[in-house]
Amino acid sequence: MPTPQAVLSPLTTSSLFLVLTVDPGGEPVVRELLADLSGIERSIGFNHPEGELSVVVGIGSEVWERLLDGPRPAELHPFPELRGSRHRAPSTPGDLLFHIRATRQDLCFSLGSEVMARLRGSVTVVDEVSGFGYLDRRDLLGFVDGTENPGGQTAVDAVVIGAEDPDFAGGSYVIVQKYLHDLDAWERLPVEQQEQIIGRRKLSNVEIDTPGSHVVLNTITDPDGTERKILRDNMPFGSPGRGEFGTYFIGYARTPAVTEEMLRHMFLGDGPVSHDRILDFSTAVTGTLFFVPTADLLDDLGDEPPATADERGSLGIGDLKTR
Repeated sequence: MPTPQAVLSPLTTSSLFLVLTVDPGGEPVVRELLADLSGIERSIGFNHPEGELSVVVGIGSEVWERLLDGPRPAELHPFPELRGSRHRAPSTPGDLLFHIRATRQDLCFSLGSEVMARLRGSVTVVDEVSGFGYLDRRDLLGFVDGTENPGGQTAVDAVVIGAEDPDFAGGSYVIVQKYLHDLDAWERLPVEQQEQIIGRRKLSNVEIDTPGSHVVLNTITDPDGTERKILRDNMPFGSPGRGEFGTYFIGYARTPAVTEEMLRHMFLGDGPVSHDRILDFSTAVTGTLFFVPTADLLDDLGDEPPATADERGSLGIGDLKTR
């Protein structure tokens, strides 16, 4: 059975999100780093087991064939831009995602520094965000985030690919978006109005029945009534000095279709609801989709270089699968 990456690790209080593009000619350096990454993580975290250090790597659509030989994940594609009547979810560049998390920010910093020391000169940094736990797992809007995360076997079923794509069983998909909040405008709203927008009580976190709320728009059900789940590990970030505050959304799923449907409801509306009213106060500035391969696939990346562009042009997909 393939070994998944640490997608299902417990939520932590510190994180570092690195989104990179791979420079032309940087592929060998990237492959070598990815193959060594599990060992680097173990070395940094070994003396600090209480820190719960882990890292998850995602690979984007545009760089897949440059880094890996063979078949392609069935649902890997660029993040689709969404333009609603009032708000937009942009699609932004990203070949690699490093989602580093721990209970201590210094461990995230240490692992991120080692990653960049190995990759510098071979990649370009598109985005870097340090997230932190805020109060009792709240976002900067003041509401508890991630309440509906699945657990146990339900989480495995929601996040880990199975027989539907056997070449990539054990993998996952992940979508990331960086949201910036207008906290001044948000805090001018009465708490009751904030609760109607979110669909939960601010203090108790109890869900309330509010048509068109953020909670309702992010509830996706199958025709038989079964709710489709994703695993969120959103983190607040901010700079009081610059006046920049936001939430880094990160959603893992067995298929990106579930997360994309949630985002369509938010940005394009659903039925009589034109958009998620949280977007009147939270602006998406990035959006990227990645495939999260198994730990085994990453460890094996140092064994054999991928086909060159010329080789890919002269081989059919069946040939690539057997190389």
